[in-house]
Amino acid sequence: MAERPAFYIYNGKIVSKLYSFEWFSGFAVSQKQKSVESLHNAILNVDMTAKPLEISTKSKKEIGKKLSAFYLKLNGYTLENIFQSAKVFESGGPYLDLLEVSPKEAKHDERLHHSGNLKAFRYQNENFPLIPKTVFYDYIFIAAVKSSLAAEEIKAICNYNYFTDIEFNPTKSINTQARTVAIIKFILEEYGYLPDFSKDEFIQYHKEHVVY
Repeated sequence: MAERPAFYIYNGKIVSKLYSFEWFSGFAVSQKQKSVESLHNAILNVDMTAKPLEISTKSKKEIGKKLSAFYLKLNGYTLENIFQSAKVFESGGPYLDLLEVSPKEAKHDERLHHSGNLKAFRYQNENFPLIPKTVFYDYIFIAAVKSSLAAEEIKAICNYNYFTDIEFNPTKSINTQARTVAIIKFILEEYGYLPDFSKDEFIQYHKEHVVY
């Protein structure tokens, strides 16, 4: 058995709940998809009206795959490269050269582990705070969705009401594409489209509507 969260909207907030389900070990996509199906069945056992969507390359839905951070790009760069290159530490950064290497190289660059404590993120000459916890990741993810997907594809998110990411383990990491897609659904329901939030506007919106 394993536990993974699903993200959804409740009383004007993006919230999450942990679900226990049978885990299918192995690295094959087919095994991951079995685990996804098991997780989604656990959600349906609690809420029969649930319409869950897996947000990852393991999704059986094309929109779930397209929303994966693995595929999304912003200004020609992958989200992983942008995220890692924007980190500002006590003793260094941002390391903009990380935009030009592979996502794996960017994530494991030694400087990210030997430059002191993380202080902020700097993107397009603006500093993003560490609190709210995922505000910078969510900001660049939403921008990448807007630039990578067609309007009708983005609106398809509203056909679902629970969002999962089978690879996300909340005991090991903070950011997840599933939470961000739940935020996108909330924005779409309020505005009908994804507006161009300024940094400060998005931070305030995030504080008001995202629960950790």
